[in-house]
Amino acid sequence: MLFTALLCTYSQQRGKASYYSKRATGAKTSSGTLLHNDSLVCAHRTHPFGTKLLVRNLTNDKEVIVTVVDRGPYKKGRIIDLTYAAAEQLGMINKGVVAVEVSVYPDKGVPYALDPESLPEIDLEEHENATTDEGYNAVWIKSQQKNETKELAQNLIKEGKSTKSSEVKKTQPTTTKKKSTTITKKKRR
Repeated sequence: MLFTALLCTYSQQRGKASYYSKRATGAKTSSGTLLHNDSLVCAHRTHPFGTKLLVRNLTNDKEVIVTVVDRGPYKKGRIIDLTYAAAEQLGMINKGVVAVEVSVYPDKGVPYALDPESLPEIDLEEHENATTDEGYNAVWIKSQQKNETKELAQNLIKEGKSTKSSEVKKTQPTTTKKKSTTITKKKRR
C-alpha cells in the first residue's frame, strides 16, 4: 500500500477530473484553508498538501497548475477535484467531468529570483563627502563621474568651505506646521 502511494506521487496519472461547485466557496478544506472558487487549488487523494500539480485536459490539451489543499475525490474513477477557476482554464465547465493527465509540477522556487552571481557588485562604502553651494552636505558616490566629484571637492576646499559633515555651518531650514483641530458636535435626537 505504501509503495503504491509513493509510486502515484511521482508519476503521471490519467483519469477523470471533476470540479467543485461555486457553492463550496468558503468551505474548510482538509489542510485547514478555506476554499475559494477563484483559486487554483485542487483535491487529491495521495499527494501531500502544498504539492503543485500540472493538470492537462486530454480532449483539448489545455493545462493548468494547481496546488493540493484538500483530500478527495471519493467517487470511483475520479482522480482529482478542481476549483471552478481551474476547471474554467481547462475548458471543462460545460462537460463537468473530463479525462485528464496529472503530474507533479517541478517546484523551481521563486520565478523572479535572480542568481546572486549574475548581479553586479556595488560597493557603497566608497564615497566622498562634499558641501554644496547652499551649504548642504552631499554624498558623492564614486562612479564614472569620479573626476568631476574630485574637482568639485577641491574647488570647495579652495574657497574655504569645509567638506566634513560635522563642520557644516548652514543647515537645512526646518518648518513647523500647526495642527488644526476641528470639533464637531453631535446632534441630539
